[in-house]
This record gives sequence, structure tokens and C-alpha cells, in this order.
Amino acid sequence: MNKSLIDTDIFSEIIKGVDPTVAAHARTYRRAFGRYTVSAVTVMEIVQGYQQKQATRQLQAFLTALPTQEVLPFEEADGELAGRIAGELERTGRPIGTADSMIAALAIGHGLELVTGNTAHFQRVQQLGYPLILVNWRN
Repeated sequence: MNKSLIDTDIFSEIIKGVDPTVAAHARTYRRAFGRYTVSAVTVMEIVQGYQQKQATRQLQAFLTALPTQEVLPFEEADGELAGRIAGELERTGRPIGTADSMIAALAIGHGLELVTGNTAHFQRVQQLGYPLILVNWRN
């Protein structure tokens, strides 16, 4: 198992603890690395979801537990790469959205595998020639 950036969909499933396959992969990963690696973009997406649902208690629990995880910041080089990815995908009529372009750029920039349940979506980035390695913990 390699160190990975965990996409928002899988991190949300880890938090919910419903999918036994995801939970098993998560336990193995946590034993190997001690914590999960997520992006500041994933933090934004999860906070946004709780805020929309007005799930104050769940939001507070998430924020309280967050310091135990590794959160990768989004920096200038990540912004440039994300812009290139998003621009090319939009130009070719295959956009994946701003947040996912940012997450892909972070994984590529940090040399991390991207753990996601949405591999078909991120394969568009691979098809552009970017060295994005995808892993699906739902399988």
C-alpha cells in the first residue's frame, strides 16, 4: 500500500463508516500511515456539505477530528497545474469541475496515488497524459 491522497467521496465514506470494503481499506491504510492524507479542497467540500444540511453537530465533530489528519494545502504550483488540467478538459468538452481538477493537481504534484470511488471521472485527467495514479477503495 502506497501513501495516497484520499478524495472527498472516499473520505466521506470513511467518516460515515457504512461501506465495509472502504472501511477495511481505511483500517489498513491507517495502520500503515497513522493518519489519512486529504486536501484543503476536501476539507472545503465536506464543510460545505455539512453547512448546506445545517448539520452543526457533525460539522463540529469533523472539525474537532481534522487535526489528527494530514491536510495538504493548495499552493501556487497546484493552482497552475489545476488550471491547466481544468482548461484542457473544458476545451475538449470533458470537464470534471474545479474542485476535482484541484484535487488531481495536488495528487500529481505530491506524487501521491488518488484514492477515489470516481475513477471514471479522473481517468479524463490520465487521458490528457498526466501521471495520475488512481485507486478505488470500493473494490
